[in-house]
Amino acid sequence: MLTARPGAFIDAALTAPHAFHADQWRMNTLTITHRMPGIVVVQPDSPTGDRCVVLSSGIHGDETAPIELIDRLLADILSGALTPTSPLLLIIGHAEAIKVHTRFIEDNLNRLFGGWNDEKNEEHYLANQLQQAVSDFFAVQSSSMQRWHLDLHSAIRDSHHYMFGVIPTTPEASDVRPLAALLNDAQMDATVLSQSPSPTFSWYSANHHHALAATLEMGRVAPLYKNDMREYAPLDRTLRTLLTAADLPSSLAPMRFYRVTRTLTKRSEQFALTFPSSAKNFTPFEKGTLLATDMGEDVYAEHEGEVVIFPNAHVQVGHRAGLLATPFDADVNQPLYVCAPQKASA
Repeated sequence: MLTARPGAFIDAALTAPHAFHADQWRMNTLTITHRMPGIVVVQPDSPTGDRCVVLSSGIHGDETAPIELIDRLLADILSGALTPTSPLLLIIGHAEAIKVHTRFIEDNLNRLFGGWNDEKNEEHYLANQLQQAVSDFFAVQSSSMQRWHLDLHSAIRDSHHYMFGVIPTTPEASDVRPLAALLNDAQMDATVLSQSPSPTFSWYSANHHHALAATLEMGRVAPLYKNDMREYAPLDRTLRTLLTAADLPSSLAPMRFYRVTRTLTKRSEQFALTFPSSAKNFTPFEKGTLLATDMGEDVYAEHEGEVVIFPNAHVQVGHRAGLLATPFDADVNQPLYVCAPQKASA
């Protein structure tokens, strides 16, 4: 049985699967199910909230602050210091990558959530297991509950916005003001609205389960237990509010908003970025600036002040090598769509 000791969930998540035994136990008004080494479900007897929540971490093994944050939440639940009133699924994802402090072993796990995978390696198998865990969790919750999924990450480069969220696109128009307001309450610096499908973990929940979902970038990568967790105290507080409060924050100020204009995709090994590799996330460019080349084709900034996010020329061919986005102002009194509503046909 898991204990309330800080680090216990991390230790369990790194347990070899053959040595793990699923467990379930009662604790006051909660049923705790330790489903897999890094997967725990916390189910209140009588949920009083209008939401059910997935909090995931460790999808990339070197992004450790989210792992420590998730571990602390569960430790407080198991000690009785935190009692969720909303059903909760907690995930520490990629054990093998965490053990060796690397982003992934063979394939980028956060590009494998587009559906069922041929289980040719650890990442493909794990993506299937995580998708199934999320599906099973949402399936047993009340249909009246709003589904939430926050997938916690850390950036591999410096950023003009130290903490920010990326909200995936959805097939139908979806008003994400509640989600953006929650990120604002957590003192995230910026919210990015995606405009095209990308098989990330948060995209999976948004598109397959109609969840309010986002990928949250928490500072920079660091070795496990070497993070200054004081930096993430506002996010920790907001997550506890999400799990226990009847009403959630509604303000969007002073959040900065960006809308993705294009995705840079690496189509060949000839792909190259033309700006310094040290460029920070959200670095702005003048209109007409050459940004990338690939197979004889050039990519230029199309808008004044267009920014680059997640630039990485070393991804696998066919994968995202960066996002281009432009800032915009959001109005709390108007719907905030990640996918523009479709006009009715004549």
